[in-house]
Amino acid sequence: MPLASTRRTGLVDQVIGQLRTQIDSGEWGVGDRIPTESELAGQLEVGRNTVREAVRALAHAGLLEIRQGAGTFVLATSELRGALRRRLERSRLRENLEVRRALEVEAARLAAQRHSEEDLATIDHAMALREEARVDQDMGTFVEADFALHKAVVNATHNTLLIELYNDIAQVVYASITHIAYEHGDSAVERTSVAAEDIDHSQLVEAIRAADPVAASREASCYIDELLSLAED
Repeated sequence: MPLASTRRTGLVDQVIGQLRTQIDSGEWGVGDRIPTESELAGQLEVGRNTVREAVRALAHAGLLEIRQGAGTFVLATSELRGALRRRLERSRLRENLEVRRALEVEAARLAAQRHSEEDLATIDHAMALREEARVDQDMGTFVEADFALHKAVVNATHNTLLIELYNDIAQVVYASITHIAYEHGDSAVERTSVAAEDIDHSQLVEAIRAADPVAASREASCYIDELLSLAED
C-alpha cells in the first residue's frame, strides 16, 4: 500500500504500522527474512531513510532482528513476546528450566484430558524420530525431535495461550543448550544435552494415551527435574 501521499512527520509511524500489519497478518512469520530496505521503500513509496528508521524502531521493540550481512528477520509478533524472549535469553539455564517445568507439567495434564487421535499420531511420530536419532547418536536431530515431541504434547492441550507461551520459552531453552554445547563447548551444558538422550518419554506418551492426567503430570515433572539436577546454578 503506497504511503507517498503522507507528508506529515508521522510518516515513520505509518511505515511502522504497515510493517506491523505484515507481521500480525502472518505474511511474515517468526524467523522469516523481510524484504530489503530498498524493496520496502519501493513498495511503500517512501524514502529508504524512513524505512530504516521504522525497521530500527521495530528492532528496538523486539519484533525484528537486524543481522549484518544477512538481512532483517522477524523475531516476535508482539512487544510482549519480544520482551519475553530477550528476558529469557538473559536468564540462567536453571531459571528457564524451572519456568519450562511449570508449563510442561500443566501441558501434560491437559493433553491427557483433551488430546485427539490426530494429536496422538503427531506425538507418536515425534517420539519415533526422537528414538531413531538417539540410536543413531545424532544430537542435532535428537534435539529437534525432542523439541517436536514436547511441542506436540503442548499442542494437544488446545490452549492457544499456553501454546504461544511455550513456543517462546522452549525455543530459548533449546537454543541455549545447542548453541553453547556445539559452538562453545561448555561442559555443563554438554552434560545436560547428552543426559537428555537418556531421559525416557515413553511413559509420558502412554499416560497421555491412557487419558491419565495425574500420571502424565508426574512424568513431565520427573524429566524436568532430571534436567534441573544437571543444570548449573
